[in-house]
Order: sequence, then structure tokens, then C-alpha cells
Amino acid sequence: MSRMSLIPYSLAGLVLFFGLWQGVVSVGLVSAFVLPPPLDVIERIWTMMNRPFAGFLLHEHLASSFMRFFYGFALAATIGIPVGLMMGRFRLFEEIITPLFEGYRYVAPLAWVPFAALWFGTGIGGPIMVIFTGAFAPCVINAYRGARLVDRHLIEAAQTHGAGEFRIAREVLLPGALPSIVAGLRISAGLGWQSLIGAELIVVSSGIGYVMVQGQSNLSPSIVMSAMIVIGFTGLVIDYVLRFAEARVRAKWGGA
Repeated sequence: MSRMSLIPYSLAGLVLFFGLWQGVVSVGLVSAFVLPPPLDVIERIWTMMNRPFAGFLLHEHLASSFMRFFYGFALAATIGIPVGLMMGRFRLFEEIITPLFEGYRYVAPLAWVPFAALWFGTGIGGPIMVIFTGAFAPCVINAYRGARLVDRHLIEAAQTHGAGEFRIAREVLLPGALPSIVAGLRISAGLGWQSLIGAELIVVSSGIGYVMVQGQSNLSPSIVMSAMIVIGFTGLVIDYVLRFAEARVRAKWGGA
């Protein structure tokens, strides 16, 4: 079945979900204070888009969050991809980095939040640091796997023709590993976005996570739920963009 033919099923799933949500509240199984009905949440989103909450309009909070996410994600990709490629290319480099990397990647990104708060306060550096810790590992792992899957004969052929390591990395290693790299970026973006929201619950004064904190402080579940829906929808958009990029890369370069 084509992707277009599946759209009605996706829409039906959304309608069913929101219908069940509305039904649970309407029949009194859950208090409307604990779980606001969908229409109340939509109304709250509209209100916050037109009336400042916690100092900013809702889309301004979202823009602030996305800016932090972009910087942290870009930094993780810029550093993580070359590190992964080098680990896949040079055995000695892999042996040096692996013990440190394996220990680091099992530390949850939110465990870095206290350090982020101590080092950067409520500035932009703290969230970027937390996003980086969440997004870095998938970039490294998938670049490494992609590099290991590159045909060794291609590298040997390039060396035979006098290519240096930089040219081999640019013209052989990177293109061969690209499908795996893009797949890793998709995973990285998801973890980075989740890490950002966790950081914004603690170390910022604006952003979607901050909206959730203020909603909790104001005892307003509809605000908290509104922020959660915006978080989920934004994450969905990011994933679809990277999924499209992954499909284009795989169509051009082939599967990893």
C-alpha cells in the first residue's frame, strides 16, 4: 500500500484517540481537572498563542525551545559523526575512545541537568549541554556502524591511487556510511528533543518545558496538557523531516 493510501487510517486513529479521551472525561471516569477534555486543551492552546503566558506567547516559547534544540543537535552531529567515522576507520582510535564512550553513554541525559544548572545557570548553555549529551551517542554509534560496513576494497583502491586519509573520509567513508548516519540522526533528534524538555523543566526561564512547570505551579492541567501536545507535535514534525531525508539518502546511496 502507498503512503497516501494509509493517511485515512492515521486520521482514523487520531479521531479514535481523541474520541476516547473525550468519552472518558464526559462519562466521569476521570475528573476534568485531572484530565481536561480535548476541546478545553485546544482552546487553551489558542489562548496562549494570542495571550502571553509566563512572559511569552506559546509560539515564542516553542521558538526558544527549538533554537536550543537546534544548537545542541547540530553540535552533537558535528562532533559525533567524525568521531564515529574515525572509530570505524582506525582500530587504535576505537580502542582509546570506546571505554570512555561506553561509560558516558549509559549516563542518562537528565543526570547532567544539575551540572548544567551549576555551570550555566538559566542561560542557553545549560540546555544545549543536556541536548548534546542525549543526541551525541546515536550520532557516534551509527557513524561507526556505517564506517564499518564500507567495503574495505574501496578504501584500498583509493589508497592505491594515492588518496590521503582526508580524501578517503570525504569520498569513500562518508558516502558509504551516509545511510546509517542519517538513520542515526533521526534517533539522535528524538533523544535530543526529549532531553531538551527535561532540561527546560529545571534550568530555563522560557520554552515549552518551562510552560509545563508554570502550568503545574498554577494548578492548570490544561496548560500542562497543551504543552505536552505541542511537544509531541513538534517532535513528530522533526521526525517526519528526518524520515524524508533518510528515504532520499537511501534512494540515492542504497541501504547501509
